[in-house]
Amino acid sequence: MLESLLAPGGLVLLRDSVEWEGRSLLKALIKKSALWLVYHDLFRDPLNWSKTGEALPGGALGALRAMYRRPDSGPVTIALDSLSWLLLHLPCTTLCQTLHALSHQDIYPSDSSPVEQVCVLGLLHEELHGPGPMGALSSLAQTEVTLSGTAGQASAHILYRRPRQRPTHKIQWFSILPDFSVDLQGEPVLESQPQPDPDTPLVDPTTHLTFNLRLSKKEREAKDSLTLPFQFSSEKQQALLCPGSGQATSHIFYEPDAYDDLDQEDPDDDLDI
Repeated sequence: MLESLLAPGGLVLLRDSVEWEGRSLLKALIKKSALWLVYHDLFRDPLNWSKTGEALPGGALGALRAMYRRPDSGPVTIALDSLSWLLLHLPCTTLCQTLHALSHQDIYPSDSSPVEQVCVLGLLHEELHGPGPMGALSSLAQTEVTLSGTAGQASAHILYRRPRQRPTHKIQWFSILPDFSVDLQGEPVLESQPQPDPDTPLVDPTTHLTFNLRLSKKEREAKDSLTLPFQFSSEKQQALLCPGSGQATSHIFYEPDAYDDLDQEDPDDDLDI
């Protein structure tokens, strides 16, 4: 699965961290790439001061934009080591527009022809950037690989985004060999917790409590026979509905106050209803 990351094309992000570096995986994917390769080392000599290659007027950004005007229309893989350098020295919007145009090939000058397939492989150090630039680049990527690991073994959390399809997730465990080939591995087995000795007697945690967590038989019978005051039993219902002959009936006597209005006339008598 890791070896076929570059097959769909588009922008492929490799997100690494201090604990799990991604340059080894970047070189391994470059080695497996069968396409024409353009490698931009933006850490050693981003401005071509050592004169090891052709100096472009726009620097690293100009080198990316020059890919629009390639005379060859064959498939190409553009490896950026790394996108973090560009993101720290260029506006985020400018870099996103350039990567989008390069990976989708939707902007062509008049003297250029579209290539068959372009795959932009970018290494991104996520500790160097905030959530805004990280989210912008993540939304542009067709494939996003986040490196992590456990128990000394590296893992790649792969997120695929395809047009008119739901995103798919996959976790791949791997290791990079000295010749930069990818060795796919299974999920590591975590160390099991030590089991208690069967000969060791188990200690009851309720033995030294200052209160009792259980009820005795007599306490349970007393609890079951107790009628709570808010419980409306059948005896109370019968006593209220069918009072006996010996029970005294109650009456309400009302003595009006001096300020009580005892007018017997209808206050709405003047209304024609």
